[in-house]
Order: sequence, then structure tokens, then C-alpha cells
Amino acid sequence: MRGLRQLARRLLSNVPENTVYGGPKPQSPSQRFTLANLKQKHARGEPITMVTAYDYPSAVHVDQAGIDICLVGDSAAMVVHGHDTTLPVTLELMLSHCQAVARGATRPLLVGDLPFGSYESSSNQAVDSAVRVLKEGGMDAIKLEGGAPSRISAAGAIVEAGIAVMGHVGLTPQAISVLGGFRPQGRNISSAVKVVETALALQEAGCFSVVLECVPAPVAAAATSALQIPTIGIGAGPFCSGQVLVYHDLLGMLQHPHHAKVTPKFCKQYARVGDVINKALSEYKQEVESKTFPGPSHTPYKITAKEVNGFLKELQRLGLNDAATAAAEAAENVESDSKKSSGSS
Repeated sequence: MRGLRQLARRLLSNVPENTVYGGPKPQSPSQRFTLANLKQKHARGEPITMVTAYDYPSAVHVDQAGIDICLVGDSAAMVVHGHDTTLPVTLELMLSHCQAVARGATRPLLVGDLPFGSYESSSNQAVDSAVRVLKEGGMDAIKLEGGAPSRISAAGAIVEAGIAVMGHVGLTPQAISVLGGFRPQGRNISSAVKVVETALALQEAGCFSVVLECVPAPVAAAATSALQIPTIGIGAGPFCSGQVLVYHDLLGMLQHPHHAKVTPKFCKQYARVGDVINKALSEYKQEVESKTFPGPSHTPYKITAKEVNGFLKELQRLGLNDAATAAAEAAENVESDSKKSSGSS
């Protein structure tokens, strides 16, 4: 037994402890933007970038752009699943989105939203949900919408459980039933003070950052000044520590009238990807209907004349004469198109 332990020590002596015990993979600043990197960037006064992602392709794009934080937001309910609010999305669905994003984004700090109904009942429920987002979803941290004392308590319990938490104040979409819709917050004295006080309470609970959504710029500036942790603004003006936008919104991906109606006023569209997609799909439809696609350049898999003749004989032996005729005509057309293509080039 002693010999086996010594052998194990020799074999594992150069393996990082985290790897031995199945913890997070070793991270370096060049590989993953960590909470330490976030604190350093905030201390230097450098703006922090955050963008949402919901699947593998969007995560790859966010990763390649060098974005600091990738948020798997419950906004997936609206921009991916077509709901009018964020309320219908479940924890199970969020975990699926988180897993896909974790496979596509290797550099950003990954933050997963706790959806409505997954943390309000008790601190135990909040911790259990947060643990799943990290263990099953592959996230580095979670985000929850704070405001009510119970939610701030939930944030504190999750932090005490050893999980990094990003808070969220101002317009909190999960609370639209109470707020009366997607309405900006902090537009009068009491509401503005509440935004700052709630942000401070989330900081006291141990949050590493706070999202400020849809509040006037002076209110966001006051909260940012009062806090020692970074603020991430969305519709909160230029005085936050960083900014976040929804992937689909900033790319202009959604051109349906419903989405045009709900696209926030504060969102700048850096492209009109939706128009490009619509144009490409229309061109594809037209080429298929006109039988110009696929042409010779997109018919890459060949069969020799000898194999074709043998194939035709086998079809005829099986009594599939019409199929043999179709195959012979196809082979002749492919050969003809290939010669034309070679001649034109």
C-alpha cells in the first residue's frame, strides 16, 4: 500500500492541484478574463465590456472579439425563444444555454443569469440554483436581479457558498409585474436614492459588480462613485465602469416588427445583420427554385464512368429501370456541366 501511495505521488507531483481534484482548469490572464483581471481593470479606470450570448456560435463571436464578460442572460426568453418577457425561461433552459456558451467562449468571464423562480423562495433555493449554474452550466459566476431584501439576502447566501455574484438594479425585467412594464427607474428623488441604496446593499452582500439598467446618467454616476465595485451600464449613460448590450440588439439581427417594437431606445446597432441574413435566405430560395443551385462547384462528390455503368446495370437487375435512367441522365448532365465549367475557367 505504501508503495502505491509513493507511486501516486510521483505520477501526480507535476499535475496542478486543481486538475487532480477536478476543480476549475488552471487559468492565466491570456486564457481567461478572471475576477482578478476585472478588479485590476476597474482599478486602472479602464472601461469594461460585456455582451450577452446564448449559444455556441454567438459565444465564439464574443470570444474572438475580446469582450471581457460574456453574460448568458435570461433575455434569451425574448431574443431566442420569442417571448414578450424574460419570465418564461426556466433554470433547465438556462443551463442548456450556459453549456453551449461555455463550449464556445474560452476567454471571457462567463456569467449566467438566475431566471425568475429559481432563487426567490429561499436562500437555500438560491444557492442550489447557483451551484447548478456553475457545476452543470460551466459558468464562472451568476447574476441575479436585486431589489427586495430577500433577493439581497439570496445574493449574500450565494457569495457565502463560494460563488461570485453580479447584482442588477434599476429596471429589473423579472419584476415587471410590480414595475408595471419595462419602465426606466430612478427618475424621481425616492427612486433615484433607492437605486443607489440597493446597489450599495448588493455590494455589502458581497457582489463583485452591479448592472445598472435604464436609469438616468446622473443616478448611474452617483452609484458608480458610491460603489467600490464596478458598475456595468445598459441604458444608464456613459459614467458607469463598463457597458453591456444584448447580442441580437447590437448586431441588428431581428427585423421582425415585434422585435423592432421592443428593441430598447438606448441600443446602438453596430450592424444590420438581420438584413444580410434575409437577403442571403432570399437568394438561396431563388437559386433553388431556378435550379441554379447547386451548380458544378457545389457538386463535389464524383463517381467514375466505370462505376456508373456498373451501378446502372445493378439498378436494371433490380427492376429499377426509371432509377437507372435518372442516374444515367444525371451522370451525363454532371459531365457536361463540368466541361462547361472547365472551359469557362
